[in-house]
Amino acid sequence: MSLGPEIYEIDPDRCTECVGHFDQPQCVQVCPVNCIPIRPDRVESRDTLMARYQRLAGLDAKRPAAEAAPAANPAAQAVPSD
Repeated sequence: MSLGPEIYEIDPDRCTECVGHFDQPQCVQVCPVNCIPIRPDRVESRDTLMARYQRLAGLDAKRPAAEAAPAANPAAQAVPSD
């Protein structure tokens, strides 16, 4: 949401309808004049909105290889003592 030339505007490519944070879109909840339009050509599933939220929040980034690799056998890594 950003201030446009005359009104606040919502970028539909960045809107998650607050999925991941709230049960209902907060822009709709706080708008004093009920002017948040519903765009029938832009209806998205909860899964799509959650995937967008995770992408925007950086939660879908690849984990480092050390974290993603299965745990190694500790006995195989033992260093023999002299």
